[in-house]
Amino acid sequence: MPLPPRRIPRRTPSRLPRLARPVAPKLAHQIAADDVRRPLWRHPATIAAAALALTLGAVPFLPDGDDTGSLAPTAESTGTPGAVGRGELTPEMQREIDRVLAEGGALDRAQGRTALARASVRCATFEGQRYCLGFGWTNQTAEALAARLETRPSFKRVERTGDLDADGLLARAAGRTSTARTEAERAELTMAARSVGKVWMLRHEIQGVELPADFAAKHPEVTADPAVTARGGFGDTYPETFAIMDESQVQSQNQTYWCGPTAMQAIGWGSDQKRRNQSYWARRLGTTTAGTAITDMVRVVNNKTTYDDETHAGPYVVLDISDFTFKQWYRLMMRHIHDYQAPVVLHPVLLKQYYPYLDDDASGHFQVGRGFDQDPDSNPKLGYFEPWDQSRFDPSEPAIGRVQWRNAYKAYRANLDHFQHNVGV
Repeated sequence: MPLPPRRIPRRTPSRLPRLARPVAPKLAHQIAADDVRRPLWRHPATIAAAALALTLGAVPFLPDGDDTGSLAPTAESTGTPGAVGRGELTPEMQREIDRVLAEGGALDRAQGRTALARASVRCATFEGQRYCLGFGWTNQTAEALAARLETRPSFKRVERTGDLDADGLLARAAGRTSTARTEAERAELTMAARSVGKVWMLRHEIQGVELPADFAAKHPEVTADPAVTARGGFGDTYPETFAIMDESQVQSQNQTYWCGPTAMQAIGWGSDQKRRNQSYWARRLGTTTAGTAITDMVRVVNNKTTYDDETHAGPYVVLDISDFTFKQWYRLMMRHIHDYQAPVVLHPVLLKQYYPYLDDDASGHFQVGRGFDQDPDSNPKLGYFEPWDQSRFDPSEPAIGRVQWRNAYKAYRANLDHFQHNVGV
């Protein structure tokens, strides 16, 4: 396979650090709560609303086609994605946030797994887009998402790498005080509300969803090239191969439950060229032995890196991809990596059927998406940083490399097989 362009030559990697001590859950949540209170607002870019208005015509939906086949290099449009800033928090949005928070009192009275799951999944509607706590932006109903939490994890006896599973999410929801829960949920919903413009543009550009007639007036923080009329293609034809981030700026996870902090370490390292240890990121993510939540991954990317600024991807969001075809999912990867020059927070389940380097099936997981190879003569590939190295915890098992280029369709299937079906973009 040809090497992707723009790769920075590999330097001799530094020695692996000694194992870090586990972060105390109380301290981790305290530091995470401190980060929650950081201001989310950044100055939005000034834009030409008239140019954006030219994109508001109806766009036909993509046919599903055969999504298991190869994907030809993209050449569907000549526009480039514009800057995405943070929008204003309107009084209507604030009332919707207050409504969802008020419903949180049901958690204090919930008895049993089903009641706890239904009380945990509460959804807000911002300008016609649905955001559900813990799951992100989705077209699924709250009942459908609660059913995912009601189902007990099927990988109790497999290796756990550090993603917060359904049991962990429910335990956290039940264990928080009402004050801590309200504070964390208000920050999550506020960040979501101020990102709704990005979500509308993403669905328009990738899935062909028509924008509301008043979108340009409501969202001056979002720019778009008027030539973008088809979802899936941005800029000139995508190169066959492309990658971002220095391959030497990634390490294997120090603890079995630190895939989140290790993925975040690589993202932060790529952002400001400074390596901070994994315990630094574990504290800010609120990671415990139960793992890390994807909503916390997105929160920390937005609060602690520059990938969320208007020269990159704008505010990161948690996006449910259960209604994406493979081609749409792969275009989302290419858009984020090539056009925004920003990594993707991948959220698969580690199964041997998707990742042949595994010795055993494992749990939900985090990886860092950072490249693509459309490989028109074979199957398209996705490049990513892999935090998990099973040999570090069991020397009898084969070592796993940090830099991976693997079948993109299998990565998509691994994403869909995770009970949350989402990514951070």
